[in-house]
Amino acid sequence: MALQCLVFDCDGVILDSVPVKTRAFARLAQPFGDEARDRFVMYHTVHGGVSRYKKFQWFFREVLGREISDEESADWGRRFAEYALDEVRRCPLIPGVADVLETWRGRLPLYVCSGAPAEELRMVLHERGLERYFTGIYGSPPAKALLLAEIVRVAGVLPDHVLMVGDAVTDRDAAESVGTLFYGVGAELKGGDFPWGADLAGLSAWIAARV
Repeated sequence: MALQCLVFDCDGVILDSVPVKTRAFARLAQPFGDEARDRFVMYHTVHGGVSRYKKFQWFFREVLGREISDEESADWGRRFAEYALDEVRRCPLIPGVADVLETWRGRLPLYVCSGAPAEELRMVLHERGLERYFTGIYGSPPAKALLLAEIVRVAGVLPDHVLMVGDAVTDRDAAESVGTLFYGVGAELKGGDFPWGADLAGLSAWIAARV
């Protein structure tokens, strides 16, 4: 079926910001020791696309053995943003994404569907001059599958006319849950039963063959 809508994750798909955020998670956990830090980084790496606040909850419950308080969650969120945002504002774009956005803006509706907090996501994309490409920008909460379902509803198209572009298992699972097509980006998703690229260099041609 012909593609009618494109949806992009942000970290690792639009911005090459995954290493920046990994360093921020590591810095938060470092005061609890190297083992705690390494466990947190591994959890973050395996659960790309999950809200950072869910990751904080996991760290306190599984590593520290207690629940995180609302005050601690807010403090960790503030410090995470402090550690990461300056670098995210300057980090490179993923190769190929500028061409994809320029090629398909005005031809198909383009959306962002990210696990990053919505307000922060919009601010970063605005500062990077990327906000203008998108019909809508959606961040957490809620979870990514619910965000993607809402984008499909707002776009007014059938799920199998929508392409979700993501770099994490969370993105793939959201696409499967909602019933959209999926295009994988980056090493984590290589070898799946879906179209894939190391970056977005080949994505425009792939889309062009399906509109």
